Amino acid sequence: MQEQIRRDVMNISSGEGEKLTDKKVRDLMADKRRLVEVPYTASLAHTMNALVANNVVAVPVAAPPGHWIGAGGSMILESDKQTGVVRKHYIGMATMLDILVHIAGDDHMPGGGGGGVSDLDKKMSVPVSSIIGHCLEGLSLWTLSPSTSILDCMEVFSKGIHRALVPVDGQMDNVSGPELMESASSYRMLTQMDLVKFLKDHASDHPLKGILSRSVRDLGAANENVFAIGSRTRVIDAIRCMREGLLNAVPIVLGSDSLEEESKNLINGKGKKLIGTFSATDLRGCHLSALETWLPLSALEFTEAVSSFPLFADVPAGTPNTSSRELVTCYLESPLGEVLDKAVTKHVHRIWVVDHQGFLVGLVSLTDMIRVLRDFMSDPHL
Repeated sequence: MQEQIRRDVMNISSGEGEKLTDKKVRDLMADKRRLVEVPYTASLAHTMNALVANNVVAVPVAAPPGHWIGAGGSMILESDKQTGVVRKHYIGMATMLDILVHIAGDDHMPGGGGGGVSDLDKKMSVPVSSIIGHCLEGLSLWTLSPSTSILDCMEVFSKGIHRALVPVDGQMDNVSGPELMESASSYRMLTQMDLVKFLKDHASDHPLKGILSRSVRDLGAANENVFAIGSRTRVIDAIRCMREGLLNAVPIVLGSDSLEEESKNLINGKGKKLIGTFSATDLRGCHLSALETWLPLSALEFTEAVSSFPLFADVPAGTPNTSSRELVTCYLESPLGEVLDKAVTKHVHRIWVVDHQGFLVGLVSLTDMIRVLRDFMSDPHL
């Protein structure tokens, strides 16, 4: 049965005789809009406004060429299409979590006091270049060639790279992996979510659905190492926990009564009752005037507050959104296709795996989904 599914996947056409595995990165870019970016001199307030207005959680930062070392030593340049003269150097990524970590800064808070949220206007007036690298993702800046195969693209994103710049008319061709050097007249951004949406759109008309009907348990898609925060953890401490754990979101679990330590650190969430989710994107639509009020709240109080607050009033109409209070979950027995569909329709990057009593078992991330799909599509023994 598996061998038949494998043959069907390799032979399926897209309507023009092209196999799914023959697809390239350029096939994923047809509907991608112009790149959203900010200059290195932009304030954090300006950067946050750009994230809100464009409903994105990360933007590349552009600087004049010749003055900066790019993230990870990258040389990703924008050049004039006619003359080839270099106009910009992309020096890194600025994410919503970078900004929040800066706001919640811990240098004045040895005892966990409230000093980290003081003087918000001053904190938001610093240039975005000064906060690049507060979080790991800001130091990762990659490009993918339009000619990269979909399998090689899946390989890159299955390693935990969340996004990559794709040159519209770059000179590099026949590249299989992510690159640190590129020069082009313009770029578009390709994300893990774009890839998962593409695979979802192609799942209904070919036997890729063979693997999508199998459970996350059977496929080994669930990660059982799941870090969480307790129900009394404050937003400001949750942000610090996410930075320390290199996480963009954490589950909120019903904590024990040993309050102090648990409320300021990540805890093992497995086997604990899932009651909420806190994500850096929850603050994406938060006006600066509200930040100082909300950061001292518990993360759970915050999610309850924003579920009834017009937090996403500035988000463009028609954009998928999930209330911070809504729990997007699955079971170990859930088919991968159902989990993938939830991720796309709810626009979340991870699905919490629970048992039938609502206790946390693990999680399935976009990285996990891409990994198992890629292994299936490329395994010659299936």
